Parts: sequence; structure tokens; C-alpha cells
Amino acid sequence: MDFGVWIPNCRHLATPDIIRATAVRAEQQGYDSVWVSDHVVVPHANVVNFGETVFDPLVTLAVVAGATSRVRLGTTVLIVPYRNAVVTAKMISSLDALSGGRVTVGIGAGWVAAESAMLGVPFAERGAMTDEYLRAMQELWTSPAPSFAGKYTAFSGLVFEPKPAQKPHPPIWVGGHSRAALRRTVELGAAWHPINRPPAELRSGRLELVRLCQARGRSTTPARTKAFVNICRCATARSNPSRSDRERRKRREA
Repeated sequence: MDFGVWIPNCRHLATPDIIRATAVRAEQQGYDSVWVSDHVVVPHANVVNFGETVFDPLVTLAVVAGATSRVRLGTTVLIVPYRNAVVTAKMISSLDALSGGRVTVGIGAGWVAAESAMLGVPFAERGAMTDEYLRAMQELWTSPAPSFAGKYTAFSGLVFEPKPAQKPHPPIWVGGHSRAALRRTVELGAAWHPINRPPAELRSGRLELVRLCQARGRSTTPARTKAFVNICRCATARSNPSRSDRERRKRREA
């Protein structure tokens, strides 16, 4: 079993010194990985839950990469439709190359409708955008002559370097617990990455992943579950659920 630790790139502990010190200490203590969250803007209704300060996840991991040498660098999770697919692919590829192949890309489609609206992302289309962006990024990471034509992004006739250090590309762990997330895991991911889910839901999700893999004639490798539990947040949610936590329970991710 591998153990990772969340680096506070948001909420009240999000300071440059704490971020660096947490990452260095995690490596010294033998943790296998460090992880950061993702929000670009914080709607007023979500400030209590997210905090006001949120450092960009990929920039934060670049700083952490320079301060460490061994731990893996993960996003839990990067909201894929929030950023241009080509730019995101470039940042992840650069981070993986510069860190010596230490990146794990935990991804999600997003669940905060107000944040999506502020970024010009059609909330109802976030799932389709996530699928397409992931395919476009994989094309950029793996092809010597990348070319892609989709509804939300298109490119050809270009050179994309550096490629990631990891081959064929950094592992993609798919966050979320909806049927769409499980389907996305089988089609595009290396592992399912549920966050703060009860054991019964993890078991049922794993069974569904195996069924989906078998239906597609694919190896059950993506049925691996990389669960992430933020103990402090879980305890807080049980004792005093915030408005955004209640909204999360009601809304199924795309």
C-alpha cells in the first residue's frame, strides 16, 4: 500500500513556506506522493469550504518538484475543462520532464456550476469537454506528428516538445464516483481515484469497473482503485456540513 499526503495549496494554511515545508517533510518521512487540489476562482458561496487563497496546482507542483527529488507529484483533482487542452498538455508534459517522470494526473470534470460559469465553461458540457480534452492531450503526449479534430479543440501541423518522461504519458487517475466517471476510467484512465467515499461505494464502483472492462474486452487494469481520504475534511464535514458539501451530495458529476 502506498501513502500520499495532501499539500495545503488552498485554505488557511496555503502559504509558500508551508507548501514547501510540507512537501520536503513528506519526502523525508517516506511518503510515496504529494497531492494538490484545483480551483481557479472561488465563488462567494464556496469560500467557507475552499478558502480564499488557492494556488494553481501545476505551478505549485513545479515548486514542489524543485524542492524534492523522489515523491510523486499528483493532482487531486485537476478540473480538465477549466483550461485549454493544448496549454494543459504542455504544462503537464513540461512538469513531468523536469521532475524526472514523477507526475500523476488525477482529473475530474468539476462540480461547481458557478465556477464553471465564471470561466466560460458550459456546465452541462463539462463531461464531454473532459473526454475530448483528455484524448487531445494523449495525442500531444504520444504522437510524433500530433493531429486532432474535435468539437472543443483542434490542431495539426505542429511540433509538441518536450514529451513527458513517462511513457506513453503520465498515468491518468479519474476522479468522481458517477457512472460517467467510471466509464471515463475504463476508456481513458489508468486507475479510478474516488475521494472521500464510503467503503460500500468503493466496492460497488470496483465491481462496475470490472463489468465495464469486460464489456469492452479490455484488461481489468483500470479497475484499480486509488482512494484518497482527507481525514480532516471528512471530520469537518460530518460535524458541520457546509453549503457546498450539501450541494455536492445532491449533484452527480458529469
